[in-house]
Amino acid sequence: MGRVHFWFRVFHYKHLCMRTNGERIRVSWGRVLLSLLFVVPLGFGVKFYRGPGAWWFDDYAGGILYEVFWCLAAVLIRPKASGFRIACWVFSVTCFLEFSQMWHPSFLEAVRSTFLGRALIGTSFTWQDFPYYVIGCTVGWVWIGLLRKSESN
Repeated sequence: MGRVHFWFRVFHYKHLCMRTNGERIRVSWGRVLLSLLFVVPLGFGVKFYRGPGAWWFDDYAGGILYEVFWCLAAVLIRPKASGFRIACWVFSVTCFLEFSQMWHPSFLEAVRSTFLGRALIGTSFTWQDFPYYVIGCTVGWVWIGLLRKSESN
């Protein structure tokens, strides 16, 4: 497959999401759960990684996997929703959560004091997270499309 053809298929991959009659392909729960069983341990694993580049894995690879996780979780809730729409919603909510890290009321600080709270809503605002959120949502969007493509075969 040529380079131009590959990018055309990535950015115009209606063929990954729709049947020939225009009906949207549902993603099976089993495939999404299997994907989550891969992403979740990997996401927590990067938080505990202490080898070379540990700061990058903890701060940025974790953000990418966080976005992918929420894209896949959203497919469980809305199996017929557009992968692009899911990725956009996940990105929007994550941006809201990132900006909320500049707000420090006592109830949020109590949540952030736990590992799960830090992992889910974060502790400190940084602009450098946003490009990795875009990467993660893009990966989530493509992942959803690939799951749908495997369903259609």
